[in-house]
Order: sequence, then structure tokens, then C-alpha cells
Amino acid sequence: MSDVAPPEGTGHGVPLRSVAAVAVGVAVEPHLLAFRPYADLLEREFSGLTAENAMKWSQIHPGESEWRFGPADHLVEFALGRSMRVHGHTLVWHQQLPRWVDGLKSPASLAAALGRHIGTLVGRYRGRVASWDVVNEAVTDRGVFRDSIFLRRLGPGYIADAFGLAHGADPAARLYYNDFEAEGLGRKADAVYALVRRLVDDGLPIHGVGLQMHLDAAAAPAPDDVAANVARLAALGLEVRISEMDVRIRRLRARDPLEGQRAVYQETLAACVNAPGFTGVSFWGVTDAHSWIHRRFGRDAPLLFDAVYAPKPAYFGVRDALASS
Repeated sequence: MSDVAPPEGTGHGVPLRSVAAVAVGVAVEPHLLAFRPYADLLEREFSGLTAENAMKWSQIHPGESEWRFGPADHLVEFALGRSMRVHGHTLVWHQQLPRWVDGLKSPASLAAALGRHIGTLVGRYRGRVASWDVVNEAVTDRGVFRDSIFLRRLGPGYIADAFGLAHGADPAARLYYNDFEAEGLGRKADAVYALVRRLVDDGLPIHGVGLQMHLDAAAAPAPDDVAANVARLAALGLEVRISEMDVRIRRLRARDPLEGQRAVYQETLAACVNAPGFTGVSFWGVTDAHSWIHRRFGRDAPLLFDAVYAPKPAYFGVRDALASS
């Protein structure tokens, strides 16, 4: 954990939240809010916060009758005290489930647990959490429904049911389907489009799609493909947001990897910011000192600020893209 103070003048001028016509969010771990440099940077640069892990099932609902609301409450209170919107993540996901959920053998018991989980969680933050990732990563790279306890025991209808439950718990909240590697064009993006189109056609309360954009700078999607995908989703009447953006540079063979990273951030975001229906971007972490990327892919530098909170070239690329909106 680095709690080094940021250098004088961090941000170098107008912050991201001030130049953007769309929402600019970031994923946060509540325990890091205790560090003043981290908290100050959040308040300066971002207009919204996402719960990176604090609202996932295993952390907030670890036992069938056990809830641990403390960290999520802290995040929500921090955000609302600074006029920042909160995005809840995530209600239904095949990962980070507590063992007791896996022990629910009958469809009826799982359906009841899902209803209680969504109703309790969304209901607690009714009017305070503005939007939710209702279902996360339900489609595979092959364009079929992902094998999960929910699919096996409830069938694909669990997706529609989850949106209905969330809407019932907070009718004012904006509800999203969220997925990765569906940002450009291709089989998975087509499957996600088909899924959300069916939900729209069936009159379900789905308001938007989150395109995660955990990108590898060495193999990033073409900006024109991203723009085309955003356009077709928006044409369904859905909001579209970049929901979990980071850009890895470990495999990038370039003279200046940080400039390559800047180009990917800037060009990808610029392809989206002026598209009808595009509502904002959220980065999956604040500083390179704290990123899930290190555990999953090896040490990298995927975010907008380095380990001592200094803005990287990527920061300025993002700011330029946002300023064009």
C-alpha cells in the first residue's frame, strides 16, 4: 500500500470531471479512502464511484443470514457527501459467490435466495445508488450463455428475473447488463447485442449496457468498431457506458509504451464520447499501485495515475478525448 503524497500540482490543470460532458467514474476499494491523497484525488478528478468489490455477493452477503454492509456504506456515504454518483457492482455474477450459494441445490431455493439478495441489497441503497450492474458476464467468448449455478438451476430466464427484481427494489435506479470483450465487433459482441435486444423487446426494465474495456494496448479493438457497436446498442434505446476501463502495456512492443497506452485510451474514448446514448466512462482503479491487473496478468501499469499519484500520458489523452465531447 502506497500512501505517498501526490506531487505538487497533480492533475495539471482542469480535472477530468470538469472537462467532460459525460460522467467520469472510477472503481474504489473503501479501505483506501482512509488515505488522504487517494481520497483527495477521487474528489478532484471523478464525478462518480463504483464499488470495485464491496458490493459483490461474497463480501457483502457472506452468510445466508449474514450481511456486511460497513464497507459499502462507507463508500456510499463518502460519495454522496461529495456530490458523486454511485454505481453498484454487481448483483448477479458467476464469480465471488459464497459457499452457501453453491449449496442451494433446488431451483426454488436458489430463486428465493436471489430474490432476497437483490431485494435487500438494492433496497438498502434505494435512492442513494443511482445505477446497478444487474447481471455481469453472462455470455462466453463463443457467444453462448455462460455455464453458472444460475444458468444450470434457473435457466436463462434468471437474467430477466434479476432485472425485474432490481427494478422492483428501486424503480428509479438505472439498470445495466455488463460484460467484457464485447466492446468492438465480433461473435461475443453480437451475442451481447442479441441478449439485450431480447430484453428490450420483452419490455424488461433494462436501461443500459456496460462495456468493460479491460484492454491490451498490443491488441486493442479498432476505434471504428467500438463506435459502431456503441451506435447499434444505443439504437435500441439503451444507454452505453465504458464501465471498467484499464489498458495493459506489458506486451506492447513500442519505443514508449506509455505513449502507446495514451493513444489507446484517447482513441477508444474519443470514438465513444460524442455517440448518441453514450453516458460516461469509469476506470477500474485510480493508481497503478492498486490494480487487479497485477494479480491476473502480472505487473503492469494500466491506469491513469502512477504509483505516487502522478498523472501519466494516458491521463492527458483521456482528458483530451473528454474535452472533445
